[in-house]
Parts: sequence; structure tokens; C-alpha cells
Amino acid sequence: MAESKLINPHGSESLKILLLEGNEKAEELKKAETLPKLNLSSRETGDLIMMGIGGFTPLEGFMSHDDWKGVCSEMKMKDGLFWPIPITLSHNEKINPGTELCLVSGDTNEFMGTMKVSESYQIDKKFECKNVFTTDDMEHPGVKMVMEQKDWNIAGTVKVLSESYFPEEFKGIYQRPSESRKIFEEKGWRTIAALQLRNPMHRSHEYLAKIAIEVSDGLYIHQLVGKLKPGDIPADVRVNCINTLVENYFLKEKVVMGGYPLDMRYAGPREGLLHGVFRQNFGCSHMIIGRDHAGVGDYYGPFDAQDSYYKLWDGALECQMLPIDWTFWCYKCGGMASMKTCPHPKEDRLFLSGTALRKALSEGGDIPAEFSRPEVLTVLKDYYATLKEKVEVKMHGHATGDAEVKK
Repeated sequence: MAESKLINPHGSESLKILLLEGNEKAEELKKAETLPKLNLSSRETGDLIMMGIGGFTPLEGFMSHDDWKGVCSEMKMKDGLFWPIPITLSHNEKINPGTELCLVSGDTNEFMGTMKVSESYQIDKKFECKNVFTTDDMEHPGVKMVMEQKDWNIAGTVKVLSESYFPEEFKGIYQRPSESRKIFEEKGWRTIAALQLRNPMHRSHEYLAKIAIEVSDGLYIHQLVGKLKPGDIPADVRVNCINTLVENYFLKEKVVMGGYPLDMRYAGPREGLLHGVFRQNFGCSHMIIGRDHAGVGDYYGPFDAQDSYYKLWDGALECQMLPIDWTFWCYKCGGMASMKTCPHPKEDRLFLSGTALRKALSEGGDIPAEFSRPEVLTVLKDYYATLKEKVEVKMHGHATGDAEVKK
């Protein structure tokens, strides 16, 4: 077999795949019937699936107390492995080491996996929030997620039994790392830039995607198909928008599209680093980090995620950052531009953001033609026309250009 041209998975020479198949899966499912049941949150279910498919290589289960603490404070697990966000499982009571559990999706009641408990521990939730999210403000959706966890964390190795509804509901988009790597290998790509998406692609996304294609062998449009906060555009609509855009405005042989099953944590810089970790596992050599990456509201500076990448120590992460400046439509330039290329003042610029687009669509406002491709707007307008109740979308400085800063 020819030697792979792709980057190694994080902390390993091969993917750590915990998803069982065939007879092994059938036997473990029988065993799961007899075990005490523990319900997973949507976030925990997504984390478990990522461990199953190798997306969280080299993790073998939910983190121990020492791993949790090291990740929160230093972004290092007990063994020194770089990891930026805790991957934990909570429960309402202490469970004795050695106990085996059946892990059940709280959304679908499906058996998702089994776990052998190694440790139960309690945590300072505010400590986690202030380190990971830089705030303990309950208005922050990621903070709310952590603060509403149960009282105990349960550590232990897992065996994964299911990928839930993702393979069927997002057929053709949802991918395992082994699948994306196979595609990249078949294309002969060495350098692959990952584009993280939780919004439909507007012109800024399109612009930075094409910058990445210019300097890489190919682009991996990798979109989140897990849960988002209220008011965000659901995954199936976003997938439709992106498919429409790629079909009409990209060289298809230069683009691969995929989806992954995580919920957004909105952890800004830390989540940007996590995106680099699992994109490396999916085979990507570079992670595009632009304005307000994985941010929410005004909790982070527009380029804090880039700064966090620059501050990584040597050897922490092999997937490199592809940093891209603030992008916008410039009426005087007559096209998309960035702070590095456009000499014109703010009044000549139209700042583009997913937040601004969602707000205009939700309120039925006018959307400038420069904001998004007409085919994409048609899909979005059709979706918003079906909504009986619309969530208020709050604007923040990073979405309007009012928080414009230099790095």
C-alpha cells in the first residue's frame, strides 16, 4: 500500500475508531440491554459519535478529573496531549469505578454505546466556564450548557454502537474521517484547507473559500449538522444553500463537502482550536480561521481565535492555521476585499456576516444583492416564509464592522 500523503491524525499515527460493527456490535447491543442506563445530552451524544468515528482521535472515552482540569487550565491532558475543550459526561450521582453503563440518547432513546466507569468526580463549573469561554455569563449559550450539567462527571472508556440519525438524515454530507481521507487520497491532495460552517455561505465565506483554494490542493467545506442556538438556521436548510452555491460558483473538482455531528459550543478561540484538532483527524492540513471564529455576541475579539492559534507551543497541533483578515464588499473596489487589500473608508464597505443575514431575513428586511448569491437567497427566503415564530436576532459589533480592530 502506498504511503499516505496526508497529515497524521492528532496524537496518533492512525485513527482511533471506537465504533463497533458486525458481530462485535451485535454482542455489545445484547449486553447493553442488561446494563444500567445513562441518558446523554445532545452535546454528549455528538461527542460520543465523534469518538466512535475517530473524529476525536486519540480519545478513548470521556475525560478524567485530571484531564478535565489540565484541559481547562493549560489545554493539556494528563499525558501532555494538546486538547483545548473538555470532553466530559455528567450524571446526577456518583458511580463506582468498574461499573458498566449503557449510554442512551436523550433525544431519540437509542442505545448509543457502553462505558466502563473509571472515576466519578465533581467540578467547579465556573472554573471551566471562565477558562474555556472566558466568561461565566449565563447569557452565553456555551456557559448555559455547562452550568446546566448534572452534579457529577463520569470518566471511562467507551464502545460506540450508533451514529444516530446523522448518516440517514444527512446522507451524502455526513462523513467519517476515514471517508474524507479516502477522498483526499484518491484526488491526490496533500494540502487541504478546512472551512468551518454553521451558517449558509454568504459572499465573505465564498471569498475566503476561494482564497484557500488558490493556495491549497483543495477545500473541505465541513459543516456542523448538530444542534445550534435558537435563531440559527437549521442544518438541512444550510446544506441546501451550500450545495446550491457550490453547484453554481465553484470548480467542483476542487471542493469536497462534509458534515460532522457536534453541537456548537460557541467557545470562540478554544473552539477554533478544537476545530483544528478534529480537522486534522479528517485529513486537513490547514484550518481557515477568519473573523469571530466560533464566536457569539461580543464575548471575543474578532481575531482572538487567530491569536490563540499563534500562541500554540511547538508540536501542539500539526494542522496549521490559514488566517484570513476581515472581508467585506467594497463598492469602490467593485468586489470582495479585505483589510489587507482595500484602501477605502468604512462608508464604502458592506460588512457581511451570518448574523446580519439572519436578522434581515427574520425581519423581512431588504438584503443587498452583494450580500449573497441570488440562488442562495431564494432558498433562505423560502425557509423563513415557513416560520410561524421568529427568534429575535441581536446584532453585535463583529457583525456590523463597529468592532473593527487591527490585529
